Amino acid sequence: MIVSLRHLLGWMVSAFRSREDLVLENLALRQQLLALHAQRPRRRLTALHKLFWVALQTFWSGWRKPLILVTPRTVVNWHRTGFRLYRRLLSRVRPIGGRKPVSKEVRALIFRMVTENPTWGAPRIHGELLKLGFDLSERSVSRWIQRVPRDLDVVKRWLTFLRNHREAIAAMDFFTVPTLTFGVLYCFFVIGHDRRKILHFNVTRNPNALWIVQQLREAWAYQQPHRFLLFDRDAKFGAEVVSAVREMGSQPTRTAFRSPWQNGIAERWVGSCRRDLLDHVILLNERHLKRLMSLYLRYYHEDRTHLGLGKDTPVGRVAASVSPSGKKIISLPRLGGLHHRYAVAA
Repeated sequence: MIVSLRHLLGWMVSAFRSREDLVLENLALRQQLLALHAQRPRRRLTALHKLFWVALQTFWSGWRKPLILVTPRTVVNWHRTGFRLYRRLLSRVRPIGGRKPVSKEVRALIFRMVTENPTWGAPRIHGELLKLGFDLSERSVSRWIQRVPRDLDVVKRWLTFLRNHREAIAAMDFFTVPTLTFGVLYCFFVIGHDRRKILHFNVTRNPNALWIVQQLREAWAYQQPHRFLLFDRDAKFGAEVVSAVREMGSQPTRTAFRSPWQNGIAERWVGSCRRDLLDHVILLNERHLKRLMSLYLRYYHEDRTHLGLGKDTPVGRVAASVSPSGKKIISLPRLGGLHHRYAVAA
């Protein structure tokens, strides 16, 4: 009874509606059914369906009534998104008014001047650009200076510092190694930047400030320490360690937060140590690790060549003085055969 009444009311309402509204409503419902059938089971409308509804809401005032899959607000948002895309494309094709655009060449030159001259401001850079024949305002220069990636400036200054003080810099750091029984050993080392030489190495299960201070004393013993000691912001390098470094006559220098590249020589040595040895063995205990690392340090200092040292070793390896042609080449195993050193037989 209720279903029949609904059909009767629907027929009476449709009888008084215009033919145009019925055609548009049927078209709208058919479009939604096609979309529902094509996108099953994921009911998402394509760009063509969105364009249909944007056009329909423009030409028909009753477009909201047959909506089922989406809300009228969604259709309005589609229209606004299309308008923004249209204006963006239009602005790329033909610029409308506004300031005179700064060319890519001038922007690159401003970035270069800021990077090479950290103390220069907008007036100084603007004056240089005027002398070079570029026509732009100081305000434009100021706006582009604010967009200069400051990280590049920091990188350049830090690399300059490392380059100028290479012979006077040493670095210290920790890295961890798991054992067979799932314990963790902390490896501490001090490395010199000039020859990539490991000045000191030790292992512990419980690192603390007093232990680190003792290792630093053993690293130089009766020798003059390096002028700068580079290390990261690990909590183990606290105030006691910093004070001890100053008392030894070295200047403590911390790297920036989350910037391992600033201690790159130490980080690269850790990577070499893992690739050359630690990735190929299972460590039993602290004593086992110390024995293997003593062998590795000997191989590292005397046998292993380094790109940063011009294919030489940290302690200096004498090259053969005569041509090896016709002579026998022998291999000397290192680290249990993981690596070898080659020499000309006598």
